Amino acid sequence: MKKIMLIIIAAFGILGLTGCGNTQTSDSVSSDNRTSQSATQHTDSAEEVTDEDKSDTDNSDKTSIPETISETEEISDSTEKGTLVVYFSATGTTKGVAEGIASVTNADLYEIIPAEPYSSDDLDWHDNNSRTSIEMNDPDTRPEIASDTVSLDGYSTIYIGYPIWWGDAPRIMSTFVESYNFDNITVIPFCTSGSSGIGSSGDNLKDLANSGNWLSGDRLDANISESEIQDWINDLN
Repeated sequence: MKKIMLIIIAAFGILGLTGCGNTQTSDSVSSDNRTSQSATQHTDSAEEVTDEDKSDTDNSDKTSIPETISETEEISDSTEKGTLVVYFSATGTTKGVAEGIASVTNADLYEIIPAEPYSSDDLDWHDNNSRTSIEMNDPDTRPEIASDTVSLDGYSTIYIGYPIWWGDAPRIMSTFVESYNFDNITVIPFCTSGSSGIGSSGDNLKDLANSGNWLSGDRLDANISESEIQDWINDLN
């Protein structure tokens, strides 16, 4: 009888251990599942923040760069193209004065270059058959310009310089002013010469241009200083 009781007690003990083991295993699995789900949720949340930050960065780049370029272009247009100095110089005298004006006014320079350069014989005013004598005796002559055309867009003031030939501007200046529109531009003629003044040469160019606000010009000495140029400009204003 005692043996039977011992066998029954042993059987109950084995069943109790098995149940406890299953409970621990189940609890471990549940805990692992909860940990895995928590880790997954944290990873997804991190990816969302990363994507949002990247999106904000991309949008910032796309909005700031074009605005910077636009502002740079506007500044360039408004500060670099206010004044232009146009000149024709057969011997270099007018060129020197034009460069002085450009230096004082921080202006751009444009040289009128003839398609056929003038030689010393061409410039001999004592010879009635020289090239310049023939051109100046014919008001309809229009010597060809070889230099590239220049855009006047953005310029509010243009100085136009030339030597005096036979009391007037060289005919190549007629070619130039007839080729452009000077609307809304203040035009200031200037000349160089051995002794002659500017005379009616500026008015003659004004009539040929038929556009622009032309001021009375002046003859400037070949060796004029920049301070003297500044005084001349101040007098114009």
